[in-house]
Amino acid sequence: MSQIRELDENQSGDLLVREKSFSKLLNEFKASMKRAFHKVDKIDRFCSTRGIPPDVLNELMSGNPLSLCIPKQYGGFGGNVKENIAFVSVASYESLALSLTLGINNGLFIQPVVKYGQEKVKAKIFNKFLNESHMGGLMITEPGFGSDALNMQTSFSEKDGFFHLQGKKHWAGLTGMAELWILTARKRALNGDLMRDIDMFICDVNAPQQKIVVEEYFENLGLYQIPYGRNSIDVYIPEEQKFIPHTTGIQMLLDILHRSRFQFPGMGLGFINRILDEALTHTKSRLVANKSLSTYDQVQHRLTRLQSNFTICSAFCLKSGEIAGMENNLSSLGLEANIIKSVTSDIMQESAQSLLQLFGAKGFQLNSIAGRSVVDSRPFQIFEGSNDILYHQIADSVMKLMKTAKENSFYQFLKGYTTRAADHIKELVRFELNFGFSQRKLVELGQIISRIVSMDLVLYLEEKGFRKDLIDNTLIILKQDISTLLNTFHFENNTKVIVEYKEDSNWLDFS
Repeated sequence: MSQIRELDENQSGDLLVREKSFSKLLNEFKASMKRAFHKVDKIDRFCSTRGIPPDVLNELMSGNPLSLCIPKQYGGFGGNVKENIAFVSVASYESLALSLTLGINNGLFIQPVVKYGQEKVKAKIFNKFLNESHMGGLMITEPGFGSDALNMQTSFSEKDGFFHLQGKKHWAGLTGMAELWILTARKRALNGDLMRDIDMFICDVNAPQQKIVVEEYFENLGLYQIPYGRNSIDVYIPEEQKFIPHTTGIQMLLDILHRSRFQFPGMGLGFINRILDEALTHTKSRLVANKSLSTYDQVQHRLTRLQSNFTICSAFCLKSGEIAGMENNLSSLGLEANIIKSVTSDIMQESAQSLLQLFGAKGFQLNSIAGRSVVDSRPFQIFEGSNDILYHQIADSVMKLMKTAKENSFYQFLKGYTTRAADHIKELVRFELNFGFSQRKLVELGQIISRIVSMDLVLYLEEKGFRKDLIDNTLIILKQDISTLLNTFHFENNTKVIVEYKEDSNWLDFS
């Protein structure tokens, strides 16, 4: 017994040291952001310019924040996903673009290399992050194959111990800025056909025959500090830089993408927290008709919704930190990952739009955080899966689960799937679901399911001891949102676009 107790005490001591180390890393990063954004160069001075000024980037990377997910045996901090979520949240409070830059590096490069890279190249790759200030990204999307990514045309063939990759990739974050890339491609068979499965390779653009040519830089709307563009791929990758899937390449890709989606709340939480703080500060100090703006009922409504979004995102962070660890295979958790990604990005955009409304004309200044937040958060509803498609997939997944369970009652299904939330909305969901919905109805149903799951996770957050008044307000707002979405879902709308609409449609002809 004494030996077991001693072991437990030693483990607790190791954990305490680790927590102190993470806290130190976090505080050092906060200090570097404060210097970079408020001393070296004010953040508002380069909010409308492309890229990050070198001196600012050097300051931000001075503490080597990308070491967070690199295992200790390679010289990194070896942080887990929970710590990574907390880290990107701190970054997004100051800059959503910076947070996304860290997210791309960690979630879409470092974590996949840790899990699927070959052992013989890991030390060399991670050394480039730790000692050479390299960055990494992931190239999936192709011209003509965005949401239809599995039909990508980038191909590879094997030759003399190398994999020859050819194709086009675009809209990869950090285009031309990152030196290391994970490239996705399909094997070309001897008859010229492309295989169904996906393979992934590490590409070092500074190595011989691995240079990626940037054909065009895009003038992207928002997220100005992150370069995007179109890339020409014609590279020879050594065999040791090929990923080794645990099952299939598609399952490997799903595991990577789902883990990335589970980490969206980290970016969302810091961003919404900043929006909330800015809104509270502005509405307290702004006078309208000799009254503080914050005293108006509609403003209170907006502020409480912002706090609700903050609470929902906190609940998502808690859940993601528990299940999105590197040791878990997330390829089968598409339903959960899609809900967390789509709702997080929706409430980010809603929060930004609300802040802009509260700021009024002031928010339309180019250096205002209000207007900048609207354009910076909007792409999150599109990349890594368009929310319209994800909501459709969410509904489709639930319908399949209900069919398998031979359950038509929406409420009875929810009692088993969202055990905490179901009875809170019992009177709203006591109806049977048919199985022949149009696509638009499936999207609406996906939105409903996502908000119900959000409520379930908020109730779980309450069980963990989160502040109760924030929980109570959030439950009321979520219930109202679910009711509104259900009314829309039950309303029949089969309208179709009128293609030849110009005839008899000029109002001036009838005046």
